[in-house]
Amino acid sequence: MTHRISVRPIAVFLAVAFGLAWLVALPLWLSGEGLATPGATIYLVAMMFTPAIAALVAHRVDRAGRFVDATTLKPRTPIHRWLGYAGIAWLAPIVVTLLAVLVSAAFGFYRFDLVEFSGADQLIAELTGGADIGMPIAMLVAIQLASMFVSPALNVIPAMGEELGWRGFLQTRLLPLGQWPAVIITGVVWGLWHAPVILLGYNYPGQHPVVALLLMVVFCVLMSALLGWITIASGTVWTAAIAHGFVNGVASMGVLLGSADPTDSALVGLLGLSGWIVMAVLIAVLVLLRRFPVRRTEEQTDAAVGASEEAAAAS
Repeated sequence: MTHRISVRPIAVFLAVAFGLAWLVALPLWLSGEGLATPGATIYLVAMMFTPAIAALVAHRVDRAGRFVDATTLKPRTPIHRWLGYAGIAWLAPIVVTLLAVLVSAAFGFYRFDLVEFSGADQLIAELTGGADIGMPIAMLVAIQLASMFVSPALNVIPAMGEELGWRGFLQTRLLPLGQWPAVIITGVVWGLWHAPVILLGYNYPGQHPVVALLLMVVFCVLMSALLGWITIASGTVWTAAIAHGFVNGVASMGVLLGSADPTDSALVGLLGLSGWIVMAVLIAVLVLLRRFPVRRTEEQTDAAVGASEEAAAAS
């Protein structure tokens, strides 16, 4: 069963989210240095908060809905159930990223170097200017890999800036169309929203800008299905923020474990073909196990939509 969606707040959300993203990234374009612009990381992090701002603005347009309920900030499931999904959100990105690296190696797109760690050595040399790190490279890699179970937690804060907008606001407002349309449309929009930095070479350096943007859309649609599932199943956007933060935080795993040979991000890791295969398999497993679409939430969605329609009719 499908219902009408309220187009006006969604249109406002999209206009503000995309407009602010381009505004924040504008200095990178005007500097002439692109992603090499001093302080580029600050602009990238600031851009992650624009969907949350857009959601707040759009909420003001649609008084019928309650923002906290729409973004599911408060878990709607028992704490033991919510913590289970939080555990998945924490550990799954590490496992999925490792599987993507393994698939990359299996296809010959990537070569492990677990002896000299030349990829990590090259990265550290670039970051330190060739300075002595004071410990064997293998030990440093081990420390970095171990820290991936904890340190990406810092990424959850900016990730929530995105997730309040994508899974919290947009996906929630699209759920009356059905869970599959909601996660796919959200994924397409999410991918296109990255245009200000993708067109500068972010994530897919060396690719034609248009091709890079299309690759990002494919990645975001697949990731949106997984983040959408865990948001709906857990009843809170916090799980998506945790998973999103850890996906970003473990992205360097392939570099740490691989050789210094050049790789193609369109093929290697979670962003490329190898990662798409892993994510597609996971989505298929959820479907085969009848975990997605999330059945118990359909009734909740219908009830929420009905309440929203009643509130709109009364206003």
